[in-house]
Amino acid sequence: MKKTVNVAIGGRSFILDEDAYNALSTYLDSFKAGIGQPGKFEVMDELEMRIADLFKERLKGKEVVDIEIVRGVIAQLGMPDWQSDNMSGNYSDSTVKEEPPAPRRLYRDPDHNMLGGVCSGLSLYFNVDVVVVRILFVIALIFGTAGFWIYIVLWIIAPPARTAAQKCEMRGIPPTAENIRRFSEFKRK
Repeated sequence: MKKTVNVAIGGRSFILDEDAYNALSTYLDSFKAGIGQPGKFEVMDELEMRIADLFKERLKGKEVVDIEIVRGVIAQLGMPDWQSDNMSGNYSDSTVKEEPPAPRRLYRDPDHNMLGGVCSGLSLYFNVDVVVVRILFVIALIFGTAGFWIYIVLWIIAPPARTAAQKCEMRGIPPTAENIRRFSEFKRK
């Protein structure tokens, strides 16, 4: 019989067995040690929310998070650049399937906006230069009001990318630990 620990991760409550708790605690401690002091709490909150989402996906009716689930989540998130050489072997598991690349989702980009972030969000979604998208909207506005109404509709239906995971989805990159840290740091600048 294994001991279990009740922990709160990303604002959600989970029951972890002792081995899973130790592995997750080591991972989070090593991640926290490499983050600079300004913004450490925001980065850790983003990472914990992503871990909580992945735990929910992987539990599928189970009540206790075991070491295999933790290893799978750590393998999916990856080790940060400053820890990848000395710790990645501890958490890799040959039975863990590689996740497909994250699909792109349309969000407004609040970090690079001029008005509402629609053009910068569209440029990231379609992987084109933001200047091209802005010129197309200006041309559509000059030749009629279609550009204005399309912009307004997109402003209403496209949510802003507020979290680091949403910023990764907007760019079509997987929300790994390193990417979450990178976009959480960018948010503070």
